[in-house]
Amino acid sequence: MKKFVMAAIGGTVAGVVLTTQFAAPLIAQENSRNANVYEQLDLFGDIFERVRAQYVEEVDSKELIEAAINGMLTSLDPHSNYLAASDFDDMQVQTRGEFGGLGIEVTQEEGFVKVVSPMDDTPADEAGIEAGDYITHVNGESVLGLQLDAAVDMMRGPVGSEIIITVVREGVAEPFDVSIIRDTIKLVAVRNRVVGETVVLRVTTFNDQTYSGLEENLRTAVEEVGGMENVNGFVIDLRNNPGGLLTQAIRVSDAFLDKGEIVSTRGREPVDSERFNAQPGDLAMGKPIVVLVNGGSASASEIVAGALQDHRRAIVVGTKSFGKGSVQTVIPLRGDGAMRLTTARYYTPSGRSIQALGVMPDIVVNQPRRDPEAAAAEEETSALRPQTSEADLRGTLSNDSMSEDERRLLEEERARTEEAANLRDEDYQLAYAIDILRGLAAVAQ
Repeated sequence: MKKFVMAAIGGTVAGVVLTTQFAAPLIAQENSRNANVYEQLDLFGDIFERVRAQYVEEVDSKELIEAAINGMLTSLDPHSNYLAASDFDDMQVQTRGEFGGLGIEVTQEEGFVKVVSPMDDTPADEAGIEAGDYITHVNGESVLGLQLDAAVDMMRGPVGSEIIITVVREGVAEPFDVSIIRDTIKLVAVRNRVVGETVVLRVTTFNDQTYSGLEENLRTAVEEVGGMENVNGFVIDLRNNPGGLLTQAIRVSDAFLDKGEIVSTRGREPVDSERFNAQPGDLAMGKPIVVLVNGGSASASEIVAGALQDHRRAIVVGTKSFGKGSVQTVIPLRGDGAMRLTTARYYTPSGRSIQALGVMPDIVVNQPRRDPEAAAAEEETSALRPQTSEADLRGTLSNDSMSEDERRLLEEERARTEEAANLRDEDYQLAYAIDILRGLAAVAQ
């Protein structure tokens, strides 16, 4: 039966039977275990029949069995679960980059629904939902104690309909309600922008479009600055990227590595382990790279950040990543459903597992929350107190040591510096990353 490999999500399942000189005792132990399993299955059958016959309301047998299967899988870890036919279809659509919803990736933590990350330019992102938020109610109904799938179902609905979610956020004293209008989510996997001589590649997800989008956006941005010789470095922005396809994480890592291991996966048995290596070729042609991560960077994002960090190909900046270092295999089942099962852990090239630990940045940079009212007051004060310099004084001496071309280049550099300063107000972490690359370029000259 075919298996679909999903992000940070990969691996295969295999069974090995060992025979030794102690065959008889082993067989006896196996028979004993089987007897216990059959007793438990008989118990399940008894409970199933009792519920069908005596529960206060008539229940659907198919739904009961699906709930039992899902309960078994979700008891293993937060990422194993059963996908009914409709959910399996939704999952496959999402990997192609377009689906309906709010635009948030969620997980479950001690019974609470926790936001891993909002996706760029989605209703949740525009409504101000942040990585690390806890969702306690949906349209006034508590989600505490619900299975994650049930909580997600409550958040689904027709495109254009309103949903009100209650959010608990660290640093905010009271829970608050957020109104969101559901929409069709069209994920653009990669975007680019040019800041001075720096190319910024924003990777929002790892779906079927990611590597091709990265290649195209990198080429377009390099052409915009007039060629690779005019680029001082690249920023790969993986903040709030919840992951996706393992194959795409490997290809994106390989895009900037010439050789060496990218990631390895290790299952219960040695035969289940895999290792993925880089092939020659670096899209950035050796230029310096800064990778941005935060608490919303998970799974496939952590594979890329960990690989580039371990090979010293990039400086990782930001805050500690989410810490999802497990591998899920999606296995289609009879009845058009599927099972998502954790089959392995993945390891960075240095052999470290980031499961529950995350990728720690080389340089920790927090993203300050800017108070809009304080920012407005600061701008008003600055306007009332204009900055002056020697050049503004009456009768000042002129500078006779610069040619017109040198003066023009100075003005261009001043404009770039002011652009970087303005960027600090917009996105402090990104501005910090660009400053690192500008500093590296200055030292290299």
